[in-house]
Amino acid sequence: MPDSPPHHSPTWRRRTVLTQSGIQRSDFMETCEAIYLTSGYVYRSAEEAESAFANDGSRFVYSRYANPTVQMLEDRLRILEGAEMCRGTASGMAAVFASMACFVKAGQRVVASRALFGSCLYILQNILPRYGIETVIVDGRDLDEWQRALKPGAAAVFLESPSNPTLEIIDLRAVADLAHAAGALLIVDNVFATPLLQRPLEFGADIVAYSATKHIDGQGRTLGGAILGTQKYVRESLMPFLRHTGPALSPFNAWVLLKGLETLELRLDCQMAGALAVAQHLARHPKVPRTLYPGLESHPQYALARRQMSGAGTIVSFDVGSGKADAFRFLNALKLVVISNNLGDSKSLITHPATTTHSRVAPEQRAALGVSDALVRLSIGLEDSADLIEDLDQALAAV
Repeated sequence: MPDSPPHHSPTWRRRTVLTQSGIQRSDFMETCEAIYLTSGYVYRSAEEAESAFANDGSRFVYSRYANPTVQMLEDRLRILEGAEMCRGTASGMAAVFASMACFVKAGQRVVASRALFGSCLYILQNILPRYGIETVIVDGRDLDEWQRALKPGAAAVFLESPSNPTLEIIDLRAVADLAHAAGALLIVDNVFATPLLQRPLEFGADIVAYSATKHIDGQGRTLGGAILGTQKYVRESLMPFLRHTGPALSPFNAWVLLKGLETLELRLDCQMAGALAVAQHLARHPKVPRTLYPGLESHPQYALARRQMSGAGTIVSFDVGSGKADAFRFLNALKLVVISNNLGDSKSLITHPATTTHSRVAPEQRAALGVSDALVRLSIGLEDSADLIEDLDQALAAV
């Protein structure tokens, strides 16, 4: 894959990076990033093809390996995150799996926080053990549990912070120090925080994974994922794995995600203002016994969230009444907010984790995670917060 062009200045501020960095213009000098919808590339001679397949990085050879549009997205994310390298994937879950599977071997151990998205738990508890990889699940808030689990043989640590859906915050610096002392790499799924609200690499993380489907797209259009890390990790472990297993990001999807990045900061600012207003209102509501939002002082890790994050995010989770029947009655009464298991969208979306995203997690495990039958997860969009509060209030009246 060719080296990236120097379309970036180290003095550019974040909003400029989100719109300008990493652009590769063709000879047509187009304003908007081009979509290179091609599976392969041609060579002027047999000798040129031979040279290209020597993997010297001088040119593109196949879009399963690399593509100009995908590379523009990777470059922009790399610059935004402050990482040495980035690789795009077909989805967020492809990024999560590849981030571990590319280097963890049979006989080694992965230690992970218990508060995870259901599919992440499935990878850890069902898929990796099939290949002789031990997985240990800990309470991510308990540093003593991390220390006990990170005994010799640990190769990777995986966590989400904030977590899905109960918004637990994990001390990234402390866990990174423990992981490195044990010889393990720390992988952080940073999807809820986005690259703008939390920079895990600055707290000692080695690898960052994203579902770009969420806030980076932000408008419910495409799937995509990204993995960021050091050149050594990406070149020696990740690239061969992606090259031969094929979770390639579509050039069209990469182009849509580039367009999403252009407005990411503007959307997040608006969505976070709405999330705080909604969370403050719900925290006072008599039919909402528990409201979880890192921007509320009542959040158990409020102080830690303020240290690690520049903003509290766009997700508010809360209990409705006393159980599933109350939660369903509330969901079915909503008129503006729509039921969907996605998040990070410009439209406000709500879901019932116990019967959707975490439905395949054992009931006792859900209980330990705080995912009660009364819990709903609300992703705040770009609507006026007053309209959202009115809709939530009229739906809560049905409970």
